[in-house]
Amino acid sequence: MGIFSFLGGRKTGAELDDAPGRTTTTTAESPAEPATPPPAVPFDDPPLNTSALTAPAPESGDKPQVGPMDSAQTAALQGPIVEVLKTVYDPEIPVDIYELGLIYEIIADAERRVLVKMTLTSPACPSAQQIPNEVRYKVKSVPGVADAWVEIVWEPPWDKDRMSEAAKLSLGFF
Repeated sequence: MGIFSFLGGRKTGAELDDAPGRTTTTTAESPAEPATPPPAVPFDDPPLNTSALTAPAPESGDKPQVGPMDSAQTAALQGPIVEVLKTVYDPEIPVDIYELGLIYEIIADAERRVLVKMTLTSPACPSAQQIPNEVRYKVKSVPGVADAWVEIVWEPPWDKDRMSEAAKLSLGFF
């Protein structure tokens, strides 16, 4: 018997009897019928657009390749982008980055390339690499977005006043 033998399912009576240190007692009232495991319930994962996660980095380095803002494209993409940004969390704060007020601007050009201007809670944020990367990949996965970049800005500096009322309530700032 291996250390992970419990993953194989229920043990039969013979396997239990052979276990070290196990003593067996039989009674006439307990039937020897094997227990049947419950039927497996299928679970369908929702389809994910993973191409954004495996796409190579932009060829021109970190410099955003976004043209002039297109108001119509920005308006069309802003809602789905905000929804996906609400799934990004600072690992140390149980509130999403959008409600924290870390997102300053979302710009889309005519070719549906998106630039997200955001900040961090502090320049010494331990997640300074992880959060912008997660934002970029999640924004790139939004249907209709051709490409995405994240620009970290420090002006104006972030403070607690930028948080939504829901975030303040969640963190107990009232």
